[in-house]
Amino acid sequence: MASTPEGRIKRQLDTMLKAEGVWYYCPQAGPFGVAGIPDRVCVVAGQFVGIECKADKSKEPTELQKLRMAEITKAGGKCFVVYDHETIQLVRSYVREKLVAGSS
Repeated sequence: MASTPEGRIKRQLDTMLKAEGVWYYCPQAGPFGVAGIPDRVCVVAGQFVGIECKADKSKEPTELQKLRMAEITKAGGKCFVVYDHETIQLVRSYVREKLVAGSS
């Protein structure tokens, strides 16, 4: 993965997901992928979770990304946009809540 600001966020997110034992996948980008799909797709306690990574807070998801995230949410999934340590920690908190609730 390139050492771009977004690439660093992706690496931090991947490290956290691995540490929490979350199954995740990095969808193919470019002509062989589906446009607008979040950068990481995960399953947390049986729920589909999409996570879009951005280089910083000023970067917004594209309209197509927003549409895909809305479709995921409408179908019962959950979506996040991460761009720094704090937003990654919000995902970690969500994961831990779901895992604790799923084990009861």
